[in-house]
Amino acid sequence: MKRRISVALCLAVVSAAAIAAGTMGATSKATATTLTVWLQVDAQSGWPTVVQQANDAFTKQHPDVTVDVQYQQWNTHLQKFDATLAGGNTPDVIEMGNTEMTKYMAAGAFADITADKGKFPNSSSWLKGLEQSSTYGGKLYGVPYYAGSRVVIYRTDYFKKAGISAPPTSLSQLTADGKKLMAAYGAKDKTFSAFYVAGPDWYSAMSFVYDYGGQIATSNGTQWTGALDQPNAIKGLTAYKDTFLALSRASKTQDEAHPFPTTPFAQGHAASFLGPGWQYGYALDPKAGNPKLKPVIAAFAMPSHVAGKTMPAFLGGSDLAIPAGSQNKSLAEDWIAAFTSTAGESGIVKAGNIPNSTSLLSLVKGSPGTQLARAAQRTWFVPTAKNWANVENGNVLRNMLTQILTGKKSVQAAATDASKQITSMLNAST
Repeated sequence: MKRRISVALCLAVVSAAAIAAGTMGATSKATATTLTVWLQVDAQSGWPTVVQQANDAFTKQHPDVTVDVQYQQWNTHLQKFDATLAGGNTPDVIEMGNTEMTKYMAAGAFADITADKGKFPNSSSWLKGLEQSSTYGGKLYGVPYYAGSRVVIYRTDYFKKAGISAPPTSLSQLTADGKKLMAAYGAKDKTFSAFYVAGPDWYSAMSFVYDYGGQIATSNGTQWTGALDQPNAIKGLTAYKDTFLALSRASKTQDEAHPFPTTPFAQGHAASFLGPGWQYGYALDPKAGNPKLKPVIAAFAMPSHVAGKTMPAFLGGSDLAIPAGSQNKSLAEDWIAAFTSTAGESGIVKAGNIPNSTSLLSLVKGSPGTQLARAAQRTWFVPTAKNWANVENGNVLRNMLTQILTGKKSVQAAATDASKQITSMLNAST
């Protein structure tokens, strides 16, 4: 709450800074001596050579400018950025989690770089989910940096013993395979899930919605309308309900962190689960998972209801933005272009991430990387509405899913109520 308030209070300051930056942009190359870049500590520990290569390329282009890269912690960087907005001393480049972008774009905290999109490498093929997170009101305010996708992580030994020779290529096949697994293991183990997914896991459920052509909400200018009650969204929610009830014995009320799906998976109570790529390693961790599963663990992209296609995956990741108060917009764009070059993205991929462009997905190798890259080709992102956080914090989607799965409400009734709440929340003045 404090962070949202501070952004609102800083709006006037940000607007003034943006005007000043616009009047000084023409002289920034000649006068600037230091370009301040805020990156998260992931880059410091994971791909420091990529940062150095970007700095070297940039300083060759601008020998009179020094790059000062300052590494931030995820749990404090927004509070620190809010303070710089209030104080008028923002960095020139800042890394933001893609779900953190919207409220700052809405507050006018970032520079509009729409006209300069072509300056950035591979911008014509940026991952849809990342580009959407950098776009507000039809304008571009950020540059996709790297991504993380979601896949089905499964036990090959369980699949083999159930007579399944290959991963499914459609939702109907996943269901059929899941029923074989339930028959083979579910009778003796009443907690067993062929396809483990927590009931209120809205990230997974909304993938079904988007797969059937539905949406969470639609916009007309600045006005938003909840869309989960529309026919295609209802088809997706119904498919999610049917899949859950047939294949998962996870809680219908507890979220995906209670427990993490890696826990029942590591304990032998699940043949597969849908989750972000980092959970692949987590399932093998000696403390959180079971290292003995290494020979029998694999992954596949969640299949669509359309055979041969993948289901749209929620895309996490990071973007790079230029605060509106920066007096070095042109220089900042040049540094970002150097950092997100094909060579730079290649180095970030080697550290275990998904690149920012579909044209670079072939760089991803191994397991589960290749399947994560495949899943990243078809993605979705939350509505970029300034009040979206209120929908998440209000558990609107989680409550709707619990109502559907427990039978408290029909799919249509629960979706209609949720859509009304979403419409009200997204259009609220505060």
